Amino acid sequence: MPRRLSHIAFFKKEEFHAYVLIAPWLLGFTVFTAGPMLMSIYLSFTDWRLIGDPRWVGLENFRVLFFEDPRFWKALYNTAYYTLFSVPLGLIVALLLALLLNQRLRGIRFFRTAYYVPVVTSGVATSLLWLWIFNPKLGLLNYFLGLMGIEGPSWLVSDIWAKPAFILMSLWGVGGSMVIFLAALQSIPQQLFEAAMIDGANRWQIFWHITIPIISPTTFFVLVMGIIGSFQIFTSAFVMTKGGPADSTLFYVLYLYENAFQYFRMGYASALAWVLFIVILGFTILQFRIAGKWVHYESLR
Repeated sequence: MPRRLSHIAFFKKEEFHAYVLIAPWLLGFTVFTAGPMLMSIYLSFTDWRLIGDPRWVGLENFRVLFFEDPRFWKALYNTAYYTLFSVPLGLIVALLLALLLNQRLRGIRFFRTAYYVPVVTSGVATSLLWLWIFNPKLGLLNYFLGLMGIEGPSWLVSDIWAKPAFILMSLWGVGGSMVIFLAALQSIPQQLFEAAMIDGANRWQIFWHITIPIISPTTFFVLVMGIIGSFQIFTSAFVMTKGGPADSTLFYVLYLYENAFQYFRMGYASALAWVLFIVILGFTILQFRIAGKWVHYESLR
């Protein structure tokens, strides 16, 4: 066999082996991700109650959703409110924790692990724990507020305090972002800090002019993932409040779940899902558009 043909045969064999190795992922993606996505696109233009065949209704689901469904706008508002406050707050707390844990102290690994453990804790277990913490009469939070002479609010049974309670609870899971920030901080060359100190820079100047620009790509990643995750809040609201009181914690995915599995309006729920996809996609594209103004990739070179 000519040498050129042998090389072609070798690459074809390698290509075949590569496809065999990724076949499980391709099969799983097709069956469990791409297939349901394509099906949901079709269902969003139908009226399907799980029993019988889907009935084509065109854009009717979207018309009802935007013009005749006040709970859709309520769910979107609640989710946007939660995102607006929980994402920046979580980002700041995660960065502060990373700065504190980026120290060479005895036992620091224990604290790093302790702050990360809530991330891998079951969402249902976490919700039950915070359900007790937010209890107006027997909860731990109001107990400590009482020790300081402050009368604690009703938290989850108040339509005013319910969303702030979920925002406060979101800080429980900042360990994931904290670990990412910690990795970014440890990747900064120490020579930069030493050179800045020799030039007379104080700690704040070093932090603002060296640390922040260098970790800006990490900050951007955490911000994007945080917004995507906050728009998909579900488990805690489902376990703790079921959307109450007075729909004050009716978050978007919870409303989607209600339509799909309580009201059996699968076509309408599919329309809700695609509107959520477009909203998240829009925010993500917007962040990438403005990232060039504050994300400094050249600082990593």
